[in-house]
Amino acid sequence: MKIGIIKERKNPPDRRVVFSPEILEKAQKEFPQIEFKIESSDIRVFPDENYSNRGFQVTEDISDCDILIGVKEVPIDDLIPNKKYFFFSHTIKKQPYNRKLLQAILKENIELYDHETIVNKEGFRLIGFGFYAGVVGAYNGFRAWGLKYNSWDLPKAETLADKKALVLELKAIKLPNIKILLTGSGKVANGAQEMLDAMNIKKVSVDTYINESSDEPVYCKIDVLDYNKRKDGNVIDDVFDFFNNPEDYDSDFMRFAKVTDFYIAGHFYGDGAPYLYTREDVKLEDFKIKLVADVSCDVDGPVATTLRASTIADPVYGYNPQTESEIDYKDENAITVMAVDNLPCELPKDASEGFGDMFLQSVIPAFFNNDEDGVLERAKITENGMLTERFSYLLDYVDNK
Repeated sequence: MKIGIIKERKNPPDRRVVFSPEILEKAQKEFPQIEFKIESSDIRVFPDENYSNRGFQVTEDISDCDILIGVKEVPIDDLIPNKKYFFFSHTIKKQPYNRKLLQAILKENIELYDHETIVNKEGFRLIGFGFYAGVVGAYNGFRAWGLKYNSWDLPKAETLADKKALVLELKAIKLPNIKILLTGSGKVANGAQEMLDAMNIKKVSVDTYINESSDEPVYCKIDVLDYNKRKDGNVIDDVFDFFNNPEDYDSDFMRFAKVTDFYIAGHFYGDGAPYLYTREDVKLEDFKIKLVADVSCDVDGPVATTLRASTIADPVYGYNPQTESEIDYKDENAITVMAVDNLPCELPKDASEGFGDMFLQSVIPAFFNNDEDGVLERAKITENGMLTERFSYLLDYVDNK
């Protein structure tokens, strides 16, 4: 089996890679029957020589590989027919801007596996960059606070070497006695929480957070049953009741919004669930949130202050609650918003190392154990020029209907 690690070609440039040299060396030792080839790249966070020094072939031509693995979408003109590809295709939600890409994949008889569709039997994702999105998102939130109030001047995350460097910067700032709210229970929220804990910010319970003042900065991490309540008033301590019946719930987020200064959105939002807060909620006098780091970045959705995704180059904007429009984030009426949608790109080394480790554990074994856990079968979007049954719902999207 020949596996090619492809060069990232999408703009703006993405310096991440699925396998760091160290993780690839580990994969080679565990699976000596694989021949890995590295497509030469001048933007990858790990230079070509880091791979060649470990004995891997670095080349301009990987067309003889059976499987090609990358991070972002492969430009249509660079697709190699009749291959198996792994990358984030951004097609499974029928994104209009990638319709032609999926059409080309089908035309070229490519077998596509999307990193986002690599899930276990329960449907939970096995690999992703979410943890590092949370890490950088929390850091960027504190950086935005410093910019808004001229209280500290943190460097951009992309200029720092790794997570340790981000932590060192955060530990050097002196926080006011603010209340920080974090939503979520997955990899994104865990990444953000790791940064809060590294800063030695005190974690408090929901009851303490809502009802008690504090003479030090504190944070509270909450999940769906904390910020949603059943419409019928019943209290069912089972998240699957919410996941299976989101229409039976209303948001209870305002009880947190009344006491929160800085909100980090690290949750996953499912279709049909109540919005956390609406634009009408933000107009209320007792809505106290001053800054939102929306790592989840669902534009014009459950976090109503997120008008658009922001960029690494220009990560912060302001939201005017009364006009529901964008203003300067330093304006006294502004709620400051950080909503960068490609946060792990700012920490390419750490993010690549973490992603490769997950890919090695969850995907590579399936090539040799007859896919005993069904990981590849669940992830496969196209085969023999057709959509697989699992992704047949994309047919009208492909046909442009």
